[in-house]
Amino acid sequence: MSLSKRPNKAVSAARGAVLVVAMRWVDRLIGLVSTLILARLLLPEDFGIVAMASVVVGLIDTLLDLGVGSALIQNRDAGREDFDTAWTLRIIQALGASLILWFTAPLAAEYFRDARVLDVIRFMALAMLIGGFENIGIVSFQKNMEFGSDFRFFFFRRLAGFIVTITLAFWLHSYWAMVIGALAGRSAGVGLSFWMHDFRPRISFSRFRKLWSFSQWVLIRNLGVYGQNQLDKFLVGRRTDATTMGAYTLADEVAAMPTTELLAPLGRVLFPVFVKAADDAEKLRAVFCKAIGVQSLLALPAGVGLALVARDAVLVLLGDKWLIAVPFLEVLALISIFGALSHSSAYLLLSLGMLRLQAWLAWAQLVLIGALVLVFFPQGDVLGVAYARLLTSGCGLLIITGLVVAYVEAVQWMDFCRHTWRPLLASGTMAACLIAMPIASLNMPLMRLFVHIGAGAVFYGVSLLLLWRLCGCPDGAETYLLEQVGMKGRLLRWMRV
Repeated sequence: MSLSKRPNKAVSAARGAVLVVAMRWVDRLIGLVSTLILARLLLPEDFGIVAMASVVVGLIDTLLDLGVGSALIQNRDAGREDFDTAWTLRIIQALGASLILWFTAPLAAEYFRDARVLDVIRFMALAMLIGGFENIGIVSFQKNMEFGSDFRFFFFRRLAGFIVTITLAFWLHSYWAMVIGALAGRSAGVGLSFWMHDFRPRISFSRFRKLWSFSQWVLIRNLGVYGQNQLDKFLVGRRTDATTMGAYTLADEVAAMPTTELLAPLGRVLFPVFVKAADDAEKLRAVFCKAIGVQSLLALPAGVGLALVARDAVLVLLGDKWLIAVPFLEVLALISIFGALSHSSAYLLLSLGMLRLQAWLAWAQLVLIGALVLVFFPQGDVLGVAYARLLTSGCGLLIITGLVVAYVEAVQWMDFCRHTWRPLLASGTMAACLIAMPIASLNMPLMRLFVHIGAGAVFYGVSLLLLWRLCGCPDGAETYLLEQVGMKGRLLRWMRV
């Protein structure tokens, strides 16, 4: 059976989006519950130690990441030899990264001025090596839009890590619970991948040249992306202590949740859909416009809303020992707005094989944030680092939008404006209303949080529908979502359109 064409199991893009969003939400629900429990059982210092080790592990992993999964999805005719070669390269990558991490761990511990980082990095290196043997065949779940299988794989892998992590956290009350839990998740992933897919990979280099022609730019791009996303943590870990590093890292994770839980799953659907529509310019444009509209409509109010309720969210979800994270969360939540507006553009360029453009963009953003922090603010505090990252994200949105318009003939600047201005204006209206709400007298953070969330949803929803109605109810993200929930006809009749 061909790995590229497994019959009768693929689903439509719409149903796939629902399945993958559900998968991501279930996955992140487990992650959220895990974070909330760990935040109560452990200290910010524990999170900081793991975060310091993680940025080093992530750097080495990215340094050797050839993006073989993306190469297989982008190649419509990938067969047995392509998958075998990809699996071989992944094992080599994992082995190389593990060895580098083992021998550079003392240098990382010295850089962060914390000896505990050494053993954590070496343990993570073992986890990375084990994870490299995961069955490459599961890439076909995403490639062939078999999102039900994709859902089950990621769910059970995450569940295994969750159970081990929480159990050890209650027992050890130490950062080792997170480290060992990550190893358990990786090990479970290897076993599940061979149980859920009948493909049995073997060592092969027959398609190395073909994969490398795609992967070399994936590698260059990924290094730039990792650098722009993690340089701030390298600097925070060096300039502060484990407690501040833990607060900043957890704030970054919480800030990304509202938009990441919407964008990441949709991206898994968009990539194969964009690849299939690459030869039909008008179809490609229609899918792209709908994607940026839906993502903007859902992600923008989430990012803005989280920035406004940051203090109460921290008190309710994490506890008062995490109040140090509030100013970081307020800034980092705004970064998700730029991510929401550029997410579809990145996948569109990737699907068209324009990796070189994305690589240059990623490195340009890395140079910008490096210049802002290292040259202009060499002694800047943690909040200054966060603002530098915010500015860089905004510039990146403008650049990637310009690249799409310049290199994708069917897409124009007006397509972006037409499908994002209503969510942007409605989000601004929601923010103004929430700021003006006189609820400071409510002494309970949980009550204030619920009031803000409920009121924000009402303000945003009403503003968005009014703007949509004033524009004559055009076909767009609002129409699409109303159709998915079966409310379009009734709402139009109620509005007397």
